[in-house]
Amino acid sequence: MAITESAPQDLLLPKKKRLLSLDALRGFDMFWIISGEGIFHGLANGVMKEHHLIRNPNDWTIASNGYLSFFERFLVGISNQLHHSLWNGFTFYDLIFPLFIFISGVSMPFSYEKHLNAGNDKKKSAKGIYYALIRRTLILIFLGMVVNGLLQWEGYENTRFASVLGRIALSTFFAALIYLNFSLRKQLIWLLGILLGYYIIMMAIPVPGFGNGVLTPEGNLAAYVDRLLLPGKLHRAVYDPEGLLSTIPAIATALLGVFTGTFLNTKNNRFGLVLKAFYLLIAGIILVSLGLLWDLLFPVNKNMWTSSFVLVAGGFSLVLFSVFYYIIDVKTYQKWSLPFIWIGTNSILIYVCAHGLFNFESTSQFLFGGVIAKIPLAWQQAGLWLGVLLIQLGILKFLYDRKWFLKI
Repeated sequence: MAITESAPQDLLLPKKKRLLSLDALRGFDMFWIISGEGIFHGLANGVMKEHHLIRNPNDWTIASNGYLSFFERFLVGISNQLHHSLWNGFTFYDLIFPLFIFISGVSMPFSYEKHLNAGNDKKKSAKGIYYALIRRTLILIFLGMVVNGLLQWEGYENTRFASVLGRIALSTFFAALIYLNFSLRKQLIWLLGILLGYYIIMMAIPVPGFGNGVLTPEGNLAAYVDRLLLPGKLHRAVYDPEGLLSTIPAIATALLGVFTGTFLNTKNNRFGLVLKAFYLLIAGIILVSLGLLWDLLFPVNKNMWTSSFVLVAGGFSLVLFSVFYYIIDVKTYQKWSLPFIWIGTNSILIYVCAHGLFNFESTSQFLFGGVIAKIPLAWQQAGLWLGVLLIQLGILKFLYDRKWFLKI
């Protein structure tokens, strides 16, 4: 792990092939969990306080003041989407994690293109790639545990070893192995095998005390495996949303990104840039539809990372990416996306910093506290988090301008 002046950690492309849309989408994704959710929760809470309204997303009426305006509903609606589903279901916040894994998968065909075309030097090239893959995986797993508080060490039983970064590491590691060692047809077989195999074992293998096919927080097989085999503390007491068994279908999420990158990297002249963007959009809509159909048998559930969740999240990831790709790389409207690119090119760095390494809220209060105090009380939370965003963007732009990227 080092600060380097080479390309960011996931995308080692020649300049002419660089997908700015991928950096921008990665930054858009990370924006929501480093400060975006704080800003929009603050704005929504401001609306609630202004209207003396207790939040109820299913009832927008206010006894004395009529209805919320469209813009106020919009703000509260975004805030409502910035919460994970309690169990089954899907919100925008449920998309953030799989979208990051999907993006990592998209970059692989570009990153490994030189290796796959290495010819006689392929064996030598493979040694370096596998070393880098193992190294990256171990570093991300360690960083994930650090974010969970590993270095505070409050005892084995109070330490959570599973993590977001750990799942990213493992899912992209195995997806990379599949991509590097199997043909496209066999990669598709792997994808189908993972999705169908996970569905079968989750429905067919009985859990002691519950039976088979029980998909409750306590009764599902993935939770049982976590309680049985996952070391340390479980994040949700009876299961861990980044547990062992549920990491397997996350490999399929990365593979959907791999197929997307393979399609974009194709040399077939039949597919122009506009047509590629269109096909990605259609593919995304189809995946969402298939996931919703599968939801009838195997519910869309992020905590279990069900096969239907893989399809729905992968479909929405494709839709989002197709829009970013069309606007930024096809139509070359790029200036608006620069803040997202600053975030996206140092995404792991800002994630670790925002999740424990630095207290951006205290810094925002220290720098902007006087200005925030002049804002009406109902809106001060939003002002505080806007200050957090400005600090983060200032740091990230400084690093971007100097081509300093955290490479893992």
